[in-house]
Amino acid sequence: MPLSPRLRWKLDRFREQMNHFFGGGRKENARPRLCPACGTLVGSTATRCHQCGASMTFSLAAASKTLSRLMPTSSPVTYGILTMCCVLYVMSLLWTAHDSGLQPPPGGFFGLFRLGEINNNVLGRLGSSQPLFPPPGYVSDANQPWRLITAVFLHGSLMHIAFNMWVLMDIGPLIEELYGSARYLFIFVATGIGGYLLSSATWHNSVGASGALLGMIGILLSLTIGRRNPMLEELRGNLIRWLIYIAVIGFIPGTNIDNMAHLGGFLCGFALGKLMSEREPATPEERRNAQLLGWGTALAVAASFTMMILWKPPTQLSKARNATSPIQASKNLEPSSFERESCVALLPRVQLPRDDHAVVQSR
Repeated sequence: MPLSPRLRWKLDRFREQMNHFFGGGRKENARPRLCPACGTLVGSTATRCHQCGASMTFSLAAASKTLSRLMPTSSPVTYGILTMCCVLYVMSLLWTAHDSGLQPPPGGFFGLFRLGEINNNVLGRLGSSQPLFPPPGYVSDANQPWRLITAVFLHGSLMHIAFNMWVLMDIGPLIEELYGSARYLFIFVATGIGGYLLSSATWHNSVGASGALLGMIGILLSLTIGRRNPMLEELRGNLIRWLIYIAVIGFIPGTNIDNMAHLGGFLCGFALGKLMSEREPATPEERRNAQLLGWGTALAVAASFTMMILWKPPTQLSKARNATSPIQASKNLEPSSFERESCVALLPRVQLPRDDHAVVQSR
């Protein structure tokens, strides 16, 4: 029985698909392509762009272009940071509920800032920043430098992450549009590291993105210094007032805000603002350097969280006193608080109660 035309067409299509899958079949006429790095039209058989020299088969620019199809078209890195912080907070909240249960916040106004707070042992296990120079043999940012990165994406309470993410979505897209997504990711992580370096050097335990957010404020302030544009002068005045408010709140007794993390992030951001050009990469060389910065930073973040997952906390340390958890034992500290950075938007932090199951307070 002869095959129907429709069935023959389907069989032909299936055969062509199989031939293409195994590398055979009819070859279509090759078409010119656009260079993923500079956008120049390149011949169909070229392996490198004649304009910028980028590889047409694989390059960081091509990988970035492929990844960008999975991300929002505007401010993809900002939304990526937002998603990562929220996922980690939900995970730490579930871990806290499973480990010690969710504690009801105390009454009063400051009780709102302790809503949904995370157990300090959970934060320590997930990579909170630790003192840089503890006694030998104890957990620190010096012997576990990946904590300088992981702590940037962790938060201690619902209000803590809510205020920080609000500030992130307020100024993050502006910085990302100004510097480009790749350099923006570097700026965010680098200023966060700068904040935690100063914080841990002054014997603080912290989590939060506030150091990175102060770093972005520092970058904006550096761009307005010495410029007489009326709009920039107004922006400079608003930024200075904002910094004054943050400083005043940071020294209110009882808030326990990690001012050193804020200061370190701000100074790092101000320095980067003076060193980096305030525009997206324009030349092929600048684009290549920006891609290297962005991908290098992304790999550093991925490596830090991988090391956090692989890290096995010590189960027994004889020097620990009044400690019931590996984190407390490894620090050889009396159970107390992990200091969390306050968010840039007036988020205070309350001192933790001194008991063996203390949880991180919101700031």
